[in-house]
Amino acid sequence: MKAVGYRTSLPLSDEQSLVDIDVPTPQATGRDLLVEVRAVSVNPVDAKVRMRSGPVGDEYKILGYDASGIVKSTGSDCTLFKPGDEVFYAGSIARQGTNSEFHLVDERIVGKKPKSLNFAQSAALPLTSITAWELLFDRFAVPRDSAGGGAILIIGGAGGVGSILIQLARRLTGLNVIATASRPETAEWCKELGAHHVIDHFKAFTAEFKRIGVNSAEYIASLTGTAQHYANLIEVLTPQGKVGIIDDPETLDAKPLKDKCASLHWEFMFARSLYRTPDMIAQHELLNEVADLVDAGLIRTTANEPFGIINAANLKELHALIESGKAKGKLVLESFS
Repeated sequence: MKAVGYRTSLPLSDEQSLVDIDVPTPQATGRDLLVEVRAVSVNPVDAKVRMRSGPVGDEYKILGYDASGIVKSTGSDCTLFKPGDEVFYAGSIARQGTNSEFHLVDERIVGKKPKSLNFAQSAALPLTSITAWELLFDRFAVPRDSAGGGAILIIGGAGGVGSILIQLARRLTGLNVIATASRPETAEWCKELGAHHVIDHFKAFTAEFKRIGVNSAEYIASLTGTAQHYANLIEVLTPQGKVGIIDDPETLDAKPLKDKCASLHWEFMFARSLYRTPDMIAQHELLNEVADLVDAGLIRTTANEPFGIINAANLKELHALIESGKAKGKLVLESFS
């Protein structure tokens, strides 16, 4: 089968950083599905892993996490899907990735593809949806369908995770949703997605909260620039509030949270599949619910128009966009031909 991989972690300027390869088609066993990949999207984690992690031995390492496709075969222990089912998922960081014609994935982290979306639109959703959902409902334990419940501040509201988190918080909770954005177009995007207020993350949060008439936030989702915003966000955190992060600050001192008796949560959506936790199937369940919300018109995809087919040249371009920090929306590729 066709795939894209590498043997050594290299910068994109090196022609061997990502290469087109042919590898054997794997076989589904146990609870694995063999999925014919129809579309993938590229996330910051793809670029991070490419530069930090090489393959085992002489094998090629294949990247890719977000995917949508069609189940071709199932392992003997599968009960959730059958051949022909259309699915979407974010895969496991501990296994070969989705940049291949066929891909093995545990059915417990796979959801049914939204019926109202095509494969490319669906491939943009899993990783960001799982991250946003787990942060909101598992880490923060925000009540569903509450009529009240305070406020949530989403730092980096126009990013991939932020765009989904705004929608989930607005549609499924009673929280006052405050997003941060620094440009008119990203501020407007956050409002379109459902944010009640948008503040500028380059200004003092206390002054911005005063401007919008909000005293503090019970929940703060720091999705980008945590080290830069840390002291600022603590000032507007409600006593006994919760802070959640997803980025990778080199150091983070939890002590400043002590005076407010606040808790710190680190969301990493690969933890369930990496450690094969007893509740792995929660990702199957939440992806199915996301699909239902999409089909009901309550959640929208953040996919851009497909960039092209899945090959090394196109993946290099998308990795370069990710590394530049200038990517807008989810970057999607379709099929291998």
